Amino acid sequence: MNKDMSEKKQMKLNTILDQATSLLIENPGASMSEIAEYVGIGIATLHRYVESREQLMVQLGFRAIQVVGETMGQIHLDEENCEAYIPELIEALIPLGDKIYFLAHDASVNYNQEIEEADKRLREPVIHVIGLLQQKGYFQSMVSKKWIVDVLYSLLFLTWEQVQKGYIAINSAAALVVDTFYHGVLAHDS
Repeated sequence: MNKDMSEKKQMKLNTILDQATSLLIENPGASMSEIAEYVGIGIATLHRYVESREQLMVQLGFRAIQVVGETMGQIHLDEENCEAYIPELIEALIPLGDKIYFLAHDASVNYNQEIEEADKRLREPVIHVIGLLQQKGYFQSMVSKKWIVDVLYSLLFLTWEQVQKGYIAINSAAALVVDTFYHGVLAHDS
């Protein structure tokens, strides 16, 4: 939470940021006026929380890291049974696909060193688990762990998007991602 903001104002800012993320996924070039309209507030109110579009984008990056980090922090890693981590992670992160997409694809996030470092720290446990799973033979050891994590993040966003559009039922989404992540889309032998 921003030290200069009351809890109520921080909650309002978080709501603004969450809604702005949704709009910017659909319309990356949305203006501050369009964002304010989408959120249901006046432009002056939006400017009370963020001075510029650039500041908004940075705040969106930090909000995405906060929400994804809090969610990931609730997932226990048992290194002896690390196979359970990825399905739990997928189940927890599908609803946050918009935030994951924003972290992975928004250019303003990629040029902010503080956000880049926070995102790197956020990915460390996942990269660690991928390494463990490579050692156990679940993934090819010659494939970059970063590549595997990027594939996972892409699947999470795609699934979030498909659920939002009604193409995939939320109840079956996690199982579909786990199966696709581990096996691709090849037909299974019967």
